[in-house]
Amino acid sequence: MRVAEIMTSATITDSTTGTLRSAAELMWKQQTGSLVIVDGDTIAGIITERDVLRAVGRGADPDQEPIADVMTRDVITAEPDTHVRDAARLMAQHWIRHLPIVDDGRLAGILSQRDVIGVFAALWYENGVPEIDVDNLVRERRLARIEAGDLD
Repeated sequence: MRVAEIMTSATITDSTTGTLRSAAELMWKQQTGSLVIVDGDTIAGIITERDVLRAVGRGADPDQEPIADVMTRDVITAEPDTHVRDAARLMAQHWIRHLPIVDDGRLAGILSQRDVIGVFAALWYENGVPEIDVDNLVRERRLARIEAGDLD
């Protein structure tokens, strides 16, 4: 299985001047744990929920601290045809939970730890029937449930 089969649309922002609060609000609204910061077609960085939490825990004011001061600039990426197992290994090696997927130098999507875990869990089955429907793990379906008040 290739990452293109399970990746989701990346939540992006073109603003490095946004604040930690604006980043947190967008992540919550989109139910994602990261934002990819782009400058035109180029990835400028990534900020994750853990980055926000760490910064606030160290005393940063979420209404004042700019995204640019907290985001990771050296972003680890993979390509859409990367095998899911190799992407999982890359994420484990770099201790990251969100892996931007780049096709021809352009952001194509993002692979999250949740995406990978869902696939691996769905592969485990007994009596020929998968225990987990991978389609129900897709972010778009999670967002629809959240809009209906079903918080996961």
